[in-house]
Amino acid sequence: MEPAKISPTQLFVLILLFELGSALLYPIGTDANQNAWLAILIAMVGGFAIFLIHYALYSYYPDQLPTTYTQKILGKFFGKIASFLFMLFIMYLAARALRDFGEMLAIIGYPRTPLIINHFILILVAIYAVRKGIEVIGRTGEILFAFIYILAIFGFIFIIASDLIHLNNLKPFLEDGILPVIKVAFTHVVFFPFGEVFVYAMIFPYVNKPKKIKKAGLLALLLIGINLAISTAINISVLGYTKIERTQFPLLNTIQAIEIAEFLQRLDIFFMLSIIILGFFKVAIYFYVVVIGVADLFKVKESSQLAVPLAFVIIFLSIVVANNSLEHIAEAKKISSIYVQFPFQVLIPTFLLLIAFFKKRKQNRLANDTKT
Repeated sequence: MEPAKISPTQLFVLILLFELGSALLYPIGTDANQNAWLAILIAMVGGFAIFLIHYALYSYYPDQLPTTYTQKILGKFFGKIASFLFMLFIMYLAARALRDFGEMLAIIGYPRTPLIINHFILILVAIYAVRKGIEVIGRTGEILFAFIYILAIFGFIFIIASDLIHLNNLKPFLEDGILPVIKVAFTHVVFFPFGEVFVYAMIFPYVNKPKKIKKAGLLALLLIGINLAISTAINISVLGYTKIERTQFPLLNTIQAIEIAEFLQRLDIFFMLSIIILGFFKVAIYFYVVVIGVADLFKVKESSQLAVPLAFVIIFLSIVVANNSLEHIAEAKKISSIYVQFPFQVLIPTFLLLIAFFKKRKQNRLANDTKT
């Protein structure tokens, strides 16, 4: 572990910026139709549960990375295999995140630029951030957090001023009952974006006030859920859910619709700027976790030495993970959520927590017997 610390406030900011990254880029919960915003709020509760599972594991093994305490829970051999699989999973998510923002740049801004060039530029900034360490990433997050929210507030004001919101698009409410919405929430939305908070288990040991981790994480998830629900409700009320289903970047379409007095319009640049900033934190955090995790697993003293070689691996994965943007989105929706994210975000950590609980219980009983 690097000798670095971040504050609970910085943890809160980093979780928020990280989770909002791809979540604002793509439509979420669209299978719930006009009730997608409600599916997000329901999934947020599942996000709380996932966060608490990983926080409970951390509380049993404070000041240790998951790649270390997994070996203590499962034994060195099986623990190393499990830790290695987790690193592969996070590397896969890092590659998907890189592909998300690379595709966005290719479609919106640079259609003639090869996709790999977009990925290379994005990963270069992430390499620099990772080599500087988590403290620098945390301080950068604090600075840009306010900037992102100022843009969001102005965007909301401009949408209202443009008279774009049609609340009838949010009706009928729960036309087919609550069960279809719950199904969407717990089969898709809970894993993306809320379940991705599991990656912060690798960053908990770097927080200088461990007792405030739980509060910072839950507050961040609460604000993320509210923000995404509001953003989704606005997109539906402006575009209608049928158009959102056919739109790759609904928030962009909503912003493009802003027009005030035939003067203030074409605000795409602010969308691009915000998403690139959020994309930086998404890729940088994933990449940082991969670097420190692999370094801890293979006992590499200077984790920064791994930044460049691992960056090339992630770039390669980001290109081969899908043939095109449509396949990339379909894979996330139909395959990744249930068959990849669920086991690593929920199933395996819950299994580890149960074993850790009984191990600690046995150790406490033996300690009490020794005293008596």
